[in-house]
Amino acid sequence: MPYDVIVVGGSYAGMSAALQVARARRKVMVIDAGLRRNRFAAHSHGFLTQDGVDPARIAATARKQLEAYPNLVWVDGEASGARKSEAGFSVTTSDGDAHETVRLVLALGVTDTLPEIDGLAERWGKSAFHCPYCHGYELGGGPIGILATGPVSMHQALLLADWGPTTLLTRGIFEPDAEELAQLAARGVSVERTPVSGIAGEADVLLADGRRLGFAGLFTVSQTQPSSALAQDLGCALDEGPLGSYLRTDAMKQTTVPGVFACGDAARAAGSVSFAVGDGAMAGAAAHRSLIFS
Repeated sequence: MPYDVIVVGGSYAGMSAALQVARARRKVMVIDAGLRRNRFAAHSHGFLTQDGVDPARIAATARKQLEAYPNLVWVDGEASGARKSEAGFSVTTSDGDAHETVRLVLALGVTDTLPEIDGLAERWGKSAFHCPYCHGYELGGGPIGILATGPVSMHQALLLADWGPTTLLTRGIFEPDAEELAQLAARGVSVERTPVSGIAGEADVLLADGRRLGFAGLFTVSQTQPSSALAQDLGCALDEGPLGSYLRTDAMKQTTVPGVFACGDAARAAGSVSFAVGDGAMAGAAAHRSLIFS
């Protein structure tokens, strides 16, 4: 017998989706490769009741609670392929096993592509970030550096000024026009045009002219894409946002392929743990309801 729902991805969105299906007493499988997007961060912030908690602990607690449901099966492994089948969909794992399901929830997560700056990758999630709501408060109002990647960095600079004195390092990639310079000045944002040669210390920016600028933390915009090609294999449409591509869904989190739902960072223009949990709850409930009403 096929599963009622298979959820591909066992991070926050995927587990939230699976929880709704499990509590509806339907057969559900979670397939998870074990690569949470925020695995580089020591603390998660902005998520009610879990503010400041190690994200690995949040994930481990959620999985333990999920596995208490006897109608849920957890598979540690990678979903390597997916296709339409007589039952609905067939998902193949990297060990060659194929699993049939009536409905499919894609909680694929995303892969971040960082600017090529020496020392940045080693500090990602520790002293270099992408989300001020997740990490800005902990900088204690200290100086913030923004490593520009394009026009979207203008938005980031204007926003981050609420968390501390902010400097936009243009890196020769983005040059604000006169109107934008006036907006930055009104927010107290400094502009540094000297090329960046690397990152050192906790969050110090090394400039090409030999100067070293010290910051409490750094922010930049990574480019993202879904961490798996399963959605494309199934024919799901993607949209392009300022941060990269993401899966197109309707208000009930169904993709452009009937019976396939998507949630979490791979199905949003931008994400966080809170958004992922809410997204997953909607996708899981919608997938269950579709078993009855579609």
